[in-house]
Amino acid sequence: MAIHDEVKKIADDIYAKLIDIRRGIHKFPELGLKTYRTAELITGHLTGLGVEVTKAADGSGVVGLIRGKAGSKTVALRADIDALPVNEENSFEYRSCISGAMHACGHDFHTACLLGASEILYRLKDKINGNIKLLFQPGEEGLDGALAMIEEDVLENPHVNACIAAHVWPYVPVGKIAVIYGPSFSAINNFIITITGKGGHGAMPHDTVDPIIAGCNIINALQTIKSRRIDSFEPATVSICSFNAGTSVNIIPDTAVIGGTLRTFNLDLRKKIETMICEISKGIAEPMGAKVSVQFMNEAPPVMNDREITELFINSASKIAGKENIITDIRPAMVSEDFAFFSEKVPSTYFWLGCRNEEKGMIHPLHSSNFQGDEECIKIGAAAFAQFAIDYLAI
Repeated sequence: MAIHDEVKKIADDIYAKLIDIRRGIHKFPELGLKTYRTAELITGHLTGLGVEVTKAADGSGVVGLIRGKAGSKTVALRADIDALPVNEENSFEYRSCISGAMHACGHDFHTACLLGASEILYRLKDKINGNIKLLFQPGEEGLDGALAMIEEDVLENPHVNACIAAHVWPYVPVGKIAVIYGPSFSAINNFIITITGKGGHGAMPHDTVDPIIAGCNIINALQTIKSRRIDSFEPATVSICSFNAGTSVNIIPDTAVIGGTLRTFNLDLRKKIETMICEISKGIAEPMGAKVSVQFMNEAPPVMNDREITELFINSASKIAGKENIITDIRPAMVSEDFAFFSEKVPSTYFWLGCRNEEKGMIHPLHSSNFQGDEECIKIGAAAFAQFAIDYLAI
């Protein structure tokens, strides 16, 4: 039996177990860098297999190590494990029982996929050259988990030569896998613009410096960055997502706060737009007598898919899902992912795992309180992870 057939057979054999794992994680979601219960669950499954395990990120992350036979290379497989601060509106029996927390981004699927890959690879370890690191990372939604783990040298001892990760994708039908060359997720810069004026009575605006008026003008002007100052063929998004000011209908407040996000694939362009945001904000507010401060935060670079690693992944995934089910003409996504920090360090690729099933009503987008995915994708993802590791280490 060819090794990819063994991989698929093991994935089929453990499929029911992986569904139970995923549903158990879904029922008890945890946020940010406080994924301790989830980490314990992962640790229990890995140690039960016989995998070497160490904790990371102050116990909220897990690193597993499978040592194959001869070979000095190491490949890392990464899954994020944290949830979102969302109240779930689904009604199935394993829905979140934690108020204000839900796996609305599918990280429960990712965790189940990687645990499945762990079991496949451990069973086949005597046929594998080199080592496999299993990175279960917290804090992806806050973009601080990857760096926390990298700073703890999870890419060393042994040194990682390549890395892959996956995301369930409700825009791709279940049974299919999508991957592209080059940038797949955008860089991110969130920002806060604080406008400080002079408050007073709403009936006497001439005695105030109104930060709301300044803020409205700033918001409108920021929309011209993409439409009038950036090449139309250069991907970029500047979105204002919050505007907070005032507490009463007849009081002009002292301050107004604008919150937004900047997405690009080009880091030089990102820096240029940052400068524009500052210049526009100050240029509008200061002549009106207001002061402005601009704070940028939650920075992450784009996720860059290495050409050679991506080519190898396509070949590996074709053995699992069938060549006809591998999509390579999908567009990059303007969302962001802190796997970017891994892809900065080692050659990497990031693939999208189709989980859409219209017949079952599984059509809701990521971050929706009604998000669901077809669990059939779990065994495909587990097998794709495992097959890539085997093929990469065989080179």
